[in-house]
Amino acid sequence: MFRYSLAILICTALPAWAQAPDITDRLRDEGIAPTEAYLAALPDPDPTERFALGGVRFLRAIEVTLQTRWRMGFNAARTELPVLRLPVPPNLSPEPFDPAAITALFTQMLPDMDAARAPLLTIGDDDAVSLPIRLDEMWFDINMNGTRDEGEGLVNVAGLALTGRGMDADRLPPLVFDTSDAAWLAAYTHLLAAFSELVLAFDPTEQIARIAASSQEMNALAADTPYVNAMDMQFGQQVDRIAAIYLSLRQPPDAEHTRAAREHLLQMIAQNRVFWSRVAAETDNNGEWIPNDLQQQGLGLEVPAGTGARWLAVLDDAEKLLNGEVLIPYWRLRQGAGLNLQSMFEDPIPVDIAEWVHGVGLMRYAEEGQRLARDNWLDFTRLARGDTMMFVVFLN
Repeated sequence: MFRYSLAILICTALPAWAQAPDITDRLRDEGIAPTEAYLAALPDPDPTERFALGGVRFLRAIEVTLQTRWRMGFNAARTELPVLRLPVPPNLSPEPFDPAAITALFTQMLPDMDAARAPLLTIGDDDAVSLPIRLDEMWFDINMNGTRDEGEGLVNVAGLALTGRGMDADRLPPLVFDTSDAAWLAAYTHLLAAFSELVLAFDPTEQIARIAASSQEMNALAADTPYVNAMDMQFGQQVDRIAAIYLSLRQPPDAEHTRAAREHLLQMIAQNRVFWSRVAAETDNNGEWIPNDLQQQGLGLEVPAGTGARWLAVLDDAEKLLNGEVLIPYWRLRQGAGLNLQSMFEDPIPVDIAEWVHGVGLMRYAEEGQRLARDNWLDFTRLARGDTMMFVVFLN
């Protein structure tokens, strides 16, 4: 009897993490939302658990957008817009599409990114983070039934950007996220927050409703006759999306949101610098997400030597543009003049494509001064060897 009582006492006294499944097991077996609830309830989380909480909150924000789009059957995989471009499985019984859904998604994205960032910013240079993750075991509960179904794997949703070329998506090697990656993920929360602010600045709800109503009216005309061709079925939805974006950009923007977007972009650059300073100091070589020049990328993606220095040079140029220290070259302005990007964020105007191409709509931003040189960007594109945009998304 004493032995059994002692065993019960020891088990009761063990820390909660020792009795509970590993974080990666929870993500695999229970999903993102239950794992987030578990991590948020920890009374005294260590640096790894704080990193995990930030990461899971980030993924949960993405999961919510996927769930909303699945409910309405909204698959915009052909667009290049962040978050919205991620594919969702088909829903055979979708809810009616709500034109306000896009604005609602990005309105919620802002506090979600704040919540994800908060525990990440508590992790300092000297904190030890080590979180092994198998990307092929992670999944989004897109149809909200509590189990992993076809098309819900992280790799299914995120695609080749995570796996690299020629990689078997069903048998990915584990990654080990570390202290450096906390700053990388914090930078990504600022990037998504900046994009969200820009969407809200040009609130697309009214134009989405207008486009949807007109498309329904066109389909209702002569509905008992066949289509002339397959153009509408092939390109109709894509044309609707382009039109909604175009018309939304022509609206007077909300300066409060564009100014907030600029601040997030500056903070993204600051966190990137923290990330690369930490990466440069690493001496291990264990399942690296983004390696330094002496490490290998954990999934086999080739990251050329010098990537960090070249990318930081690009970010230095971006910061100078955001602060108005150098000007954007414009085809109709001479070498000693350009466009002030800081003014564009601080004092925004509607985006009229014809006026911006001609230049008549941009004169309020044109001024004399030093133009941005393209050297750093060209150096980076040469380093990327045809994979420039993949590396831009990867490095953020």
